[in-house]
Amino acid sequence: MGGIDELCINTVRFLSVDAIEAARSGHPGMPLGAAPMAYLLWDRHLRFNPRDPKWFDRDRFILSAGHASAMQYALLYLFGFDLSMDDLKKFRQWQSHTPGHPEYGRTHGVEATTGPLGEGFSMAVGMALAEKHLSSRFNREGQKIIDHFTYTIVSDGDLMEGVSSEAASLAGTLELGKLIALYDSNSITIEGNTGLAFTEKVAKRFEAFNWQVQYVPDGNDLELIESAINAAQANTKQPSLIIVETHIGYGSPLQDSENVHGAPMGSEAVIETKNNLNWPLEPPFYVPPEVLQHCRKAVDRGSDLQTGWLERFREYCRLFPEEGRLLDNMIKGEFPKGWEGVIPAFFPEDGPLATRQASGKILNALAQTLTGLIGGSADLGSSNKSNINSSGDLSARHAGERNIHFGVREHAMGAIVNGIALHGGLLSYSATFLVFADFMRPAIRLAAIMNTHSIFIFSHDSIGVGEDGPTHQPVEQVMSLRIIPNLTVIRPADANETAFAWRLAISRRKPVALITTRQKIPVLDPREYPIAQGTLRGGYILVNPTKGNPELILLATGSEVHLVIAAEKILRNDGYRVRVVSLPCWEIFREQDTRYQDEVLPHGIPRLAVEAGISTGWHRFLGEPSDIISIDSFGVSAPGSVIMQKMGFTVENVVEKALKLLKG
Repeated sequence: MGGIDELCINTVRFLSVDAIEAARSGHPGMPLGAAPMAYLLWDRHLRFNPRDPKWFDRDRFILSAGHASAMQYALLYLFGFDLSMDDLKKFRQWQSHTPGHPEYGRTHGVEATTGPLGEGFSMAVGMALAEKHLSSRFNREGQKIIDHFTYTIVSDGDLMEGVSSEAASLAGTLELGKLIALYDSNSITIEGNTGLAFTEKVAKRFEAFNWQVQYVPDGNDLELIESAINAAQANTKQPSLIIVETHIGYGSPLQDSENVHGAPMGSEAVIETKNNLNWPLEPPFYVPPEVLQHCRKAVDRGSDLQTGWLERFREYCRLFPEEGRLLDNMIKGEFPKGWEGVIPAFFPEDGPLATRQASGKILNALAQTLTGLIGGSADLGSSNKSNINSSGDLSARHAGERNIHFGVREHAMGAIVNGIALHGGLLSYSATFLVFADFMRPAIRLAAIMNTHSIFIFSHDSIGVGEDGPTHQPVEQVMSLRIIPNLTVIRPADANETAFAWRLAISRRKPVALITTRQKIPVLDPREYPIAQGTLRGGYILVNPTKGNPELILLATGSEVHLVIAAEKILRNDGYRVRVVSLPCWEIFREQDTRYQDEVLPHGIPRLAVEAGISTGWHRFLGEPSDIISIDSFGVSAPGSVIMQKMGFTVENVVEKALKLLKG
C-alpha cells in the first residue's frame, strides 16, 4: 500500500485520533485498524451524492460498530458531506454534529443511529430487504430503477450480540444478495482478547445462515479487500460477509491491546503512532491538500450518478407512467388523497370484537390504498391479525409481496422494521404479543431516538390472555413502553378507537406502539360517543352527567373502559354524577393545551383509574382524593374472565371503590 491511498487512509486515521484526543473521549482503536477497508469502500464502491445525502438510489452505509464514529465523521468530511473541520474538532461536545455515536438526523450522511451493538447490522438487513422488495416490484426489463447495495462495517461485539444472528439468519433465508458486511475482526473487546468469550467459528456460522463468506488475512491489503468486495457484489443470491483480519490500534504502542479500544491514547502514544506511520506531528487535524482533492472528486461523481439516475427515472415514468407515479409518491412519502376514508367504522350491532380483530380489518383496508404498507409478525400473524390478505408471502423468489415472516425473532424484527423505515419508500410494521415487547426493547428505543415511522403492533395486552399464565400475561409492558420518550403508545378501548389509533399511527410519521386485546369487548357506538375527536386528542370525555358537575371521574384505557362505563350506569341510578374518561394515548393527551386537559380532568374532583397493568405512572392523572384498580403483581394461569374477576377487574369492585371516594 502506498501513494494517494495510503495518504488518504492515514488522514482518516489521524483525523479520528486527533478528534478523540481533543475530546479526551472516544475509541481510537478501530479507526486505526479499520480505516483501510472503510476508505476503500467509500472511495471505490459506495455510490452516494454528498450534496444530496437522501438521493433515493444511493448505496446505504451503516457503521454498526458505532463506537468508531470518529472514523465515519472523518470520511464524511473528506468526501464532501456537509460536515466541517470545526465539526470534527467538536467531537462529542454539546450540540455538535459529531456526537459520540452516529445519530440519524443529526449528521448529514449518517443513515442510522448506531452504538448498541448488533442493531446497525440488523437495520442494514432491513434496508437490504426494502431494496429487494422495491426492485422486485418496480424494476422492469432494461429498467433497473431501484438498484443499490447496503454495506455495513461490523465488529466482534456486533457479531456476539444475539440480534445479529437473528437478522443474519433471515437475510440468508431471503437471499439478500445486495447486503455486504465487512467484519473488522481484531480479536479484542473491552475486557481483553475475544478468546475469553468468543471462540466460535464465525465463518461457519454465517455459511450455515446461507451467506457467502470470504476471508482477508491482512486488513491493510487493499487489493484483497477490493477483490472480496467485487466478488460479494457479483453474488446476487447470497448476502456476503467479508472477514477482514485487522490490528486494533494499528501503528500505535497499544496495538492489539484492549487499552486502545475505548479511551484516548494520550499525547505520548499519539506522537509515537504518528512517527510510526510517517505522519506530521503538527498541526493536529492535518489534511494533505492532495487528499482533499482526491476525496472531493466524490462530489462531482455523486452528482453525475444522481443525474444519470434521474434521467433513467424520467424515462421509466414515460414507459411505465402508473408505476412511475406510484414509486415517486412512495419515495416522497406521500399518501393517496383521502386514505383516511378507507378505515372502516364499527357498530354495536356487529357484536363484540377483540381489538386485535378490528386492527386486522383496519390494516387490510389500509393496505388496499397504502400500497407501501409492508410488515409481518414474529410467527404470530394469525394471532396478531397482522397479515395482509391481498398479498402473498415475501420470500427470496417472491420479494415483491408484502407479508414478511420474521420467524421467532422479535428483536431482529424490530430492528429490521426500523431499517425498512430508514430506507424510505415503504411504511413498515411488526407484530407480536405485548409481553414480547421486552425482546424488542432496544429496537423500539432506537426507533424513538431516530424518530422513524415504525409501527409496532402488540396484541394479547393483559391478564385477559388467560390460561398461558404469568409468562404470557403482560402487566408492566404498557407502562414500560410509555416511559420511552418520543414513542406514542395507544391502547384503544374498542374497535372504533382502534380505527383512529391506526389513523394516528399512519399520520404521525413517528414510532407508534398499538396495543390490542385478545378477548372480545363491546363496540362503542360512534353515533353516541365522540370517539373520533377524542381518540385523536389522546383522551376525552366518554360519558358525562346530564346535569351539574361530576362528583367523581372514572378513568380507564383499553378493555377496562367498558368496566367503568357499566359502573357509571349503576352509580348514576343511585343518584351520583360521574364522568367517564377514556385515555387511549397518554402522550397525545399531554400534547394538548392545558385548557383542554383541564376540561377533561378538572381539578378538585376525586378520580378513580382502572387499568389491568401496574399502577406506576398513573399518578400524573390522579389528584387527591384518588384511587386506582391495577395489578402490581404477576398474573396466574386460569381462564381470562376468572383472572379478571379474582384480581378485582369487575364492575362491582369499581362501584365499591367509587363509592368510597364519593362518600369521603
